[in-house]
Amino acid sequence: MKNVYLVVSLIVLAITANAKTWVVRPAGPLKGLQEAIDNARPGDTIMVEKGVYRQPTIIVNKPLCIKGIGYPVLDGQKKYEIIDIKSDGVVIEGFAVQHSGYSSYNDIAAIRIVNSRNVVIRNNKLDDTFFGIYSQHAVNCIISGNVMHSNAVNEITSANGIHCWKCDSMQILNNIISGHRDGIYFEFVTRSQIRKNMSTGNVRYGLHFMFSNDDVYETNLFKGNGAGVAVMFSHGVTMLQNTFAENWGGAAYGILLKEISDSHIQHNHFVRNTTGIFMEGTNRIRVDQNVFDNNGWALKIQASCNDNTITGNNFIGNSFDVATNGTLVLNTFNNNYWDKYEGYDLNRDGVGDVPYRPVSVYAMIAERNPVSMMLFRSFITGLLDKAEKTIPGFIPENLKDDRPKMKAFK
Repeated sequence: MKNVYLVVSLIVLAITANAKTWVVRPAGPLKGLQEAIDNARPGDTIMVEKGVYRQPTIIVNKPLCIKGIGYPVLDGQKKYEIIDIKSDGVVIEGFAVQHSGYSSYNDIAAIRIVNSRNVVIRNNKLDDTFFGIYSQHAVNCIISGNVMHSNAVNEITSANGIHCWKCDSMQILNNIISGHRDGIYFEFVTRSQIRKNMSTGNVRYGLHFMFSNDDVYETNLFKGNGAGVAVMFSHGVTMLQNTFAENWGGAAYGILLKEISDSHIQHNHFVRNTTGIFMEGTNRIRVDQNVFDNNGWALKIQASCNDNTITGNNFIGNSFDVATNGTLVLNTFNNNYWDKYEGYDLNRDGVGDVPYRPVSVYAMIAERNPVSMMLFRSFITGLLDKAEKTIPGFIPENLKDDRPKMKAFK
């Protein structure tokens, strides 16, 4: 085994020692990036000087480091896919990539990774693209530090900022994405990480998961999108320290969870969303140590949900804390702080002496008859809630927090 490592190391050193640097400039001998790629050998570096470069799709079919100096412009002229990467070990860095082609039937991208490993796309500026960065059958690639903006108006005529399909071990880091259909889209993507991205002002979702398992997304901002994040038909998803803010609309959520299992939502901040979390068909999800602040509904948990645990969260300033559409509750609420709790703590242990029922009768009515929201905050709604507390009849019996905290968690 040591001999194998030695041989590989010697090959790498040999390639590095023989590597050449090519310079592309508007007035130079090499005026086009494709010409430089065709002349280069594996392991070479191509430096592209400032200027505007217009040509058909650039094919990168060997391991190269391609760097822009002063953000040279690669312009797709609204006709072409701009860069296709079809080799392992490619680096694309420091370009302004703009005006890709658009299509209603082809997935045209500004930058595409195809069947490749160990590709790095970093510190680029993408503007006016259909798909921004599209990865298919990619493994262990890094997409980081890119600023991506497009001009999406509706879902039908727009596409996604970062799109990953059938990929593994991807790292999506420190990108700023706006104006697309979905900011980030994962479908059949496993063991990947999404960290420290800002996904704002997208038409549909800031982040969209489909059939993607054992992934982590943390420390991201999802703000002002059609909805913050949708996680669907997946398991083993970890959601940590994200902010979901100002995702407003009739079907807008901080997080939409549909048919997912064995996942964890912790240390997130849900602020000013129509609904903080909407759960449908979820199983064994742990929701703990999050803050739900000034949302319409903090949490909607449908009757199809089972064995979920909601514990140690702060519910502050929400119009409704919890809503559900059934009477049978198979989930656990425990040890949360509820600002609407009116109970007492005689033994001063920090835990309320009587349970808190976070579902108001008016929330049940509004869930079944949305038009009734016209009467919200009227005298009659307060009267209904007081009557329900006195003689319970509508609220699910088991949907309660037996150990409500008296003070918010810090």
